[in-house]
Amino acid sequence: MPDTLKLAAEWEPRVLSIVRIIVGLMFMEHGLGKLAGFPHVPNQPETFHLLWFAGIIESVGGLLVAVGLFTRAAAFIMSGEMAVAYFMAHAPRAFYPMLNGGDAAILYCLIFFYFFVTGGGAWSLDRLRSSWAARGYATG
Repeated sequence: MPDTLKLAAEWEPRVLSIVRIIVGLMFMEHGLGKLAGFPHVPNQPETFHLLWFAGIIESVGGLLVAVGLFTRAAAFIMSGEMAVAYFMAHAPRAFYPMLNGGDAAILYCLIFFYFFVTGGGAWSLDRLRSSWAARGYATG
């Protein structure tokens, strides 16, 4: 295997972790904006409103994905949330994502689906938990 391919294969799980951490933190920011008004969001949703539930999913799920804990489950739920968000909020406005403002929803949906398939990568609490389980330690 050429050195470039070997290096790419070696770094692939690490780069996956870096992307996962950044995407998780960015998504958590959306949820915190809805729930806590930080960063400032002009119109916070009322408690138990659909957007309030989205804020819960985005805050908790974003944190879980960022640290790599229960990555696949959290990513699956958030991928579904973004698919619903796209078809409920964006698609009715216009067909093309550039015109309906749904670019981010589509990208989040697909990246979370990718995390659902691949898992958390090399630097994740999921990886740490699985290595503990392999050694015979209790993982909860």
